[in-house]
Amino acid sequence: MLSLFKIDFRIMGQIRLNGMEFYAYHGCYRDEQLMGNRFLVDVTMETDMVTASKTDDLYDALNYAEAYQLVAQEMSIRSQLLEHVSSRILDRLFERFPQLEQAEVCVTKLNPPIDGQLPGVSVSQKRTKIN
Repeated sequence: MLSLFKIDFRIMGQIRLNGMEFYAYHGCYRDEQLMGNRFLVDVTMETDMVTASKTDDLYDALNYAEAYQLVAQEMSIRSQLLEHVSSRILDRLFERFPQLEQAEVCVTKLNPPIDGQLPGVSVSQKRTKIN
């Protein structure tokens, strides 16, 4: 039976890059800037997957390998604050992927230089495209 109405829909999905590990030189203290530290980055990207779901073609998808490279490039740029790093990562992701609807980035500094036992400190930012 042929439908009289065309149904438009979206298949919203998430792509997650979990536990990306980097050695970088982010921090406010001189020792952090000289010696560096280990960081973990998690990124969640929400996008419409209807076309990629039908075509099975990488060119119709949000390429997570390319997203990883963008994160790696931003992690290599020294910053004092994790807020600055996570904001730059979001900027790059939204600039590169116009199909991106929402993204969240969490940057964790492992063993931060504080007086106490703390395995890590994280900064998370979420950004939503406003149409």
